Amino acid sequence: MGEQLDPFSASNLPDFISSQKIGRPVNLEGQSNRGHPFSGLKKRGQSSRSWVKIDQDGNSAVLELDKATIMKRCSLPSRDLRLLDPLFIYPSSILGRERAIVVSLEKIRCIITAEEVILMNARDASVVQYQSELCKRLQSNQNINLIDDLPFEFKALELVLELSCLSLDSQVNELEMEVYPVLDELATNISTLNLEHVRRLKGRLLTLTQKVQKVCDEIEHLMDDDDDMAEMYLTEKKERAEAHASEELGDNIVEDFESSGIVSKSAPVSPVGSTSGNFGKLQRAFSSIVGSHRSLLSSSSIGENIDQLEMLLEAYFVVVDNTLSKLSSLKEYIDDTEDLINIKLGNVQNQLIQFQLLLTAATFVAAIFAAVTAVFGMNLQDSVFQNPTSFQYVLLITGVGCGILYFCFVLYFKHKKVFPL
Repeated sequence: MGEQLDPFSASNLPDFISSQKIGRPVNLEGQSNRGHPFSGLKKRGQSSRSWVKIDQDGNSAVLELDKATIMKRCSLPSRDLRLLDPLFIYPSSILGRERAIVVSLEKIRCIITAEEVILMNARDASVVQYQSELCKRLQSNQNINLIDDLPFEFKALELVLELSCLSLDSQVNELEMEVYPVLDELATNISTLNLEHVRRLKGRLLTLTQKVQKVCDEIEHLMDDDDDMAEMYLTEKKERAEAHASEELGDNIVEDFESSGIVSKSAPVSPVGSTSGNFGKLQRAFSSIVGSHRSLLSSSSIGENIDQLEMLLEAYFVVVDNTLSKLSSLKEYIDDTEDLINIKLGNVQNQLIQFQLLLTAATFVAAIFAAVTAVFGMNLQDSVFQNPTSFQYVLLITGVGCGILYFCFVLYFKHKKVFPL
């Protein structure tokens, strides 16, 4: 009896299943994967972008880095990098992370670490000014050996806040120079063109107020949260991590040295060996005391640095709050001008109503005169028509009566204080 073939053996399987088993890509129609519509998504998602790196000495260099490299280099999640994407519009934010500070204020978007600043390479004037000013300040401090209490990340953050506050203040001043003349002209000459101009300026004012308010809220949020401010002190965390790593390395070396010593059990115990054992215990106790002392010093230094960062943020909070006050004053001036315009328009409307009342009274009187003339225009047999001068008296009496009636209407409006005359 012949051997029965296994229907599920590799030789009887279709080509695409056997090829998948050995690790080759599945191709149902014998076509290559080059034309697949989703083959290029990974490359597009990981495309490199141009960044500018500024180190602690003020040296700048242009780098080509993709998203994954930035995330690995700065230990950042992908959602933080979206704040730096120029294709998206996000509100102003300052985020403190484990090894970096993500800053997005105005048009300056950068990542600040303890050793460097990674700046989005752009042709915008604000970005170029930030790059040149930061390099100039770092190089000047390096040349004159100036001892500054601020660490590197706070120097970079301070410059971002300074340029952002200056940019917002300049925009507010420019808007003030444009708004006040237009409002003064509108107060004297109410026209459709002036109203449309004020409407556009009011839209710009609203947008600028939202931007300044977001920066103010972001700084205030950082000042209210001590944990966020402590998280932003990257140099202190780096020094603590290095000190901890060196302590662990020293402990491991001591333990390896003690474990590598071979002492015979039958050999007599020498006083030197006991002394070395006691010395090892004393060394471990001393290292623990030093470690606790360092932790206390680091905690106290963190508190001091939090106060230092809080004073830095408070200084720029005052500047942003002053800018916000200017915008509030400008908005109040616009509202006052609108109230004045509404008052003027209401006055004009009242004058039109008064004039309409006078015209209505005159129309009523004219209708009475027309009714009298219509009556005498009929074919009536009366002695008045026999005397030609009699009709003149009729017209005179009717005219005087209509005038007296109209004057009575005016006196009535004046008595009721409908309008002053």
